[in-house]
Amino acid sequence: MPLETWTRWPAADAPDREPPSGARRTLTVGGRLALLAVAVSSSFSGDRATGWAAVVTAAWLAQTVLFAVLFHRATRHRRIRGALACAAALLIVAVLAREGGVDVLAGIIWCGLGVTALTRLPPVAGAATALAALGSYAMLGGEPLLAGLATAGGLGLLGWLLRLDAEARGTQRRLLRQERAARAAEAESAALAERARIAREIHDVLAHSLSAQLVHLEAARLMLDGGADREQVRDRVVAARRMAQEGLAETRQALSALRGELTPVAEFLVELADRDRAELAVEGTPRPLAAEVGLAVRRTAQEAFTNARRHAPGGRVTVRIAYRVREVELEVRNTRPPRGGPPEGSAADGGGYGLLGMRERAELLGGELQAGEVDGGWRVRLRVPT
Repeated sequence: MPLETWTRWPAADAPDREPPSGARRTLTVGGRLALLAVAVSSSFSGDRATGWAAVVTAAWLAQTVLFAVLFHRATRHRRIRGALACAAALLIVAVLAREGGVDVLAGIIWCGLGVTALTRLPPVAGAATALAALGSYAMLGGEPLLAGLATAGGLGLLGWLLRLDAEARGTQRRLLRQERAARAAEAESAALAERARIAREIHDVLAHSLSAQLVHLEAARLMLDGGADREQVRDRVVAARRMAQEGLAETRQALSALRGELTPVAEFLVELADRDRAELAVEGTPRPLAAEVGLAVRRTAQEAFTNARRHAPGGRVTVRIAYRVREVELEVRNTRPPRGGPPEGSAADGGGYGLLGMRERAELLGGELQAGEVDGGWRVRLRVPT
């Protein structure tokens, strides 16, 4: 057994321990007062109630109370030297009281010190102090030796059981504090994750829409400054208005997502495909998806359709969603526009700023997003574990 096991202080007197209940406090205070009353009444009985005998007895009682309080404070603050000094002083007072005929006071000191030492001192110091106190009681208590030893052994066992109970309660309090700290950390982590999710939604919906509007409006301003044709300026303003309408609609969808008011992913893809006259294929059995996973599928589909409309107008768009055992896969493809040539604005790394946001969202969920040219067209494929 490690040495520190025998030299460490018990855990019951932790500085942040919870206050005892009202019933326990009442029993503790009442028991101490009753014990003090027994010690006082028995000490001043007979011829010791008057004269110098009464003065000496009162001094012993006062010293007992004083050293007991100091012993309690020393053990509370974990001062081993002070605690052992007070224990030695109490043993001396008990021997003097026994020699002076105050047997009850001596017995109370020996028994109380033996039990308290086992509960409040480190095991080595507590066992030595308890052995001295309870041994003195067995040898000098006035009872038959066998009875004295049996009483001392029972008190020693009681003290050790009280120590184990106090340590168990101390361990329970520590575990409770750790659990509360863990719950607080989980709540903080959940709040941070929710803030990050809201920030992603704001970025994905508003940043892209507003930046596109600014481009069209700035182009319209430059056209006005350059004396461009009114119809050209009007086209730019109409494009900015369309972008604002789409951004407003997506903002409303984002707010519904944040409130949890979402239609199933399969229904959402059906509506999206019908609106853009795209082909939709479903593999596997559709099932409810976690909120973050479903949101990633929705946002990726929206971004892919937006890019198809912008860079390949008139091209054919196909959507495929596959429900697998441990993941869901979304694939959106669009062909070249009818006029030919590669999709305008495409890039090997995934195209626009919105797809970069979708890739980050997929990686946060442990998935991946791929975007690039395939068979002369453009493909966006998302895989997310479920």
